[in-house]
Amino acid sequence: MRVLAAMSGGVDSAVAAARAVEAGHDVVGVHLALSRAGGTLRAGSRGCCTIEDAMDARRAADKLGMPFYVWDFSERFRDDVIDDFVAEYRAGRTPNPCMRCNEKIKFAALLERAIELGFDAVCTGHYATLVDTPEGRELHRASDAAKDQSYVLGVLTAEQLAHTYFPLGSTPSKAVVRAEAEARGLTVAHKPDSHDICFIPDGDTRGWLADKVGAERGDILDRTGAVVGTHEGAHAFTVGQRRGLQLGVPASDGKPRFVLEVRPVNNTVVVGPKEALACSEIAGERFTWAGRAPSATTFACHVQIRAHADPVPAEAVLAEGVLTVRPETPFDGVAPGQTAVLYDGTRVIGQFTIDRTVSAVPVEV
Repeated sequence: MRVLAAMSGGVDSAVAAARAVEAGHDVVGVHLALSRAGGTLRAGSRGCCTIEDAMDARRAADKLGMPFYVWDFSERFRDDVIDDFVAEYRAGRTPNPCMRCNEKIKFAALLERAIELGFDAVCTGHYATLVDTPEGRELHRASDAAKDQSYVLGVLTAEQLAHTYFPLGSTPSKAVVRAEAEARGLTVAHKPDSHDICFIPDGDTRGWLADKVGAERGDILDRTGAVVGTHEGAHAFTVGQRRGLQLGVPASDGKPRFVLEVRPVNNTVVVGPKEALACSEIAGERFTWAGRAPSATTFACHVQIRAHADPVPAEAVLAEGVLTVRPETPFDGVAPGQTAVLYDGTRVIGQFTIDRTVSAVPVEV
């Protein structure tokens, strides 16, 4: 195949590219410049897509003897990922920017350009497995459960999966990847993994959002609507949060209270007991299928609501353009804006953005 290897500057994408070359494919490396004002150096394991990362990617490509380019996707990244992130928080939702980057940048904008240039597939260092069946290509979990990234790839469609290549999917552990990188003489062999949101490298999401969204004082309410405190900006809170609550009225049972809901329209935050975080139902209209769609409108599945959460057995129902999921045991602390990924065993069925949640604990007035 003609393969375009997306090289972030990290060890995973470098080894993935190396394996593509070793497999005999015609491989070209590309690094995506996602910020026009990227820092020159990382802050340890925080951030990515810096000038340093581009240089690391180039060194790896040179070592592998393949052509290498840097493509400026900063405008598309700003529009589809950063602006979306701000808009979601402004609407009181909790977005996953990595999900949006995979959906809009790596497997949409990049893949579109790759196909236009005659490439057969885009290769990345994601830990996930592709399985070709008579019914089409399927996306499955990686062999290494600790590194499995099928959750953040749940947004991929059948057409995108057809042009995707994940050489690391069957790798038993990250230690194997690092050892392989060292054996190949790749300088990124022991480079720290990137954590946190790449466009907020200092990790201060609250401060970053305050600058983008603005901070306005508002009320903190209990589940009955009574004012129990104040806040300096609803954007700084997310469902399940306990710290940072300025509560002037103690709970009747003396127990801690947690954020249950963020209401941006009237700039209020709703708090309540930990047990009220239990969620008996989630639903959303923005859904996609990873490969073939389910054959029935009601089907059993397992649902994962965070990248490293345990999957929960559930029933999914598709009716009138809305996908509703009811877990066998309640979810804990689900926020609108999060992504729910549906599985059938190790296979990813699809995903949806959570628009609505239903508490498993009724309000006591």
